[in-house]
Amino acid sequence: MKAVVVTEFGGPSKLTLATKEIPVPGTGQIVVKVYACGVNPVETYIRSGTYRRKPSLPYTPGSEASGIVHSVGSDVKDYKVGDRVWQTGSLSGTYAQYNLCDVKQHVHCLPDNVPFAKGVVSTAFRTAYRALFQRAQAKPNQTVFIHGASGGVGLAATQLAISQGMKVIGTAGTEQGLKLVKKQGCTEVINHRMEDRKKYTDAVLTATGGGPDIILEMLANKNLNFDMQIIGKGGRIVVIGNRGTIDNVNPRLLMGKEAMVIGVSLPGPAHEQEAIAAIQAGLSTGALNPVVGPVFKLEDASKAHVEVIEHKAGTSGKIVILPFGPQPET
Repeated sequence: MKAVVVTEFGGPSKLTLATKEIPVPGTGQIVVKVYACGVNPVETYIRSGTYRRKPSLPYTPGSEASGIVHSVGSDVKDYKVGDRVWQTGSLSGTYAQYNLCDVKQHVHCLPDNVPFAKGVVSTAFRTAYRALFQRAQAKPNQTVFIHGASGGVGLAATQLAISQGMKVIGTAGTEQGLKLVKKQGCTEVINHRMEDRKKYTDAVLTATGGGPDIILEMLANKNLNFDMQIIGKGGRIVVIGNRGTIDNVNPRLLMGKEAMVIGVSLPGPAHEQEAIAAIQAGLSTGALNPVVGPVFKLEDASKAHVEVIEHKAGTSGKIVILPFGPQPET
């Protein structure tokens, strides 16, 4: 099989294509034939060697994918060869044509109505669910401002919030992104690259009725001060993404409003099943309709790593790799 391998930490060029043996499942394991795998910013941090967790070299990146069951361990009863699945983890890495999974921890049934490319939902939808419902305690009729709504997590959060009766205002930085966010059902969309910052602030405050109940922030090092200025009374700013430090933060902006800033990561074991059950239900009914952005071949994984950070094609959905190329179902 073909797989992407990192033999030393560094830039995107360190992602190389290699030929490896297809894994063999052991007890409690299955092998999935990967038709689509997700690309996430964290994978670029791990590859660079700057992340808090460093895998042993060499390794294959990736933890989310969708495909069909290729083989199963002798004791596996819940899945059979040919079953459609989506993954929330991997034992061998998902930037590959086949990958090894723990059947109890990593694998879930993919509804027949969901194409494989749209089945790469693990990171974006679990993060969005965690941010909205488990950390921000979002409720119907509240106003949610999503700062960067055209990316994978932003679109997932938009769909989740709207499905639960919330008013969503989303931002994007391109005309394509604005149209995409509006198509999801946002009450209002705003270009966050607007040069007149007072006009931008006024637009956000008007759209949110004087300040949102919840802000989902994808780039806190750039936007947190602004978020603290516009958050509504008792509001929650949830930091989902950050790429640096911030100077001159004024906590007083939070005090009079009794607002708070909350960090978020993927849900741990105690909260995982709640998020997965909600995502599974939304996929099955069609209430959640994942949006696929730029698509790459396995041999172009380095280009995918550049895109997920620099957004040269504009932020417009989930970035995926198709290890076998386009399939009828994708």
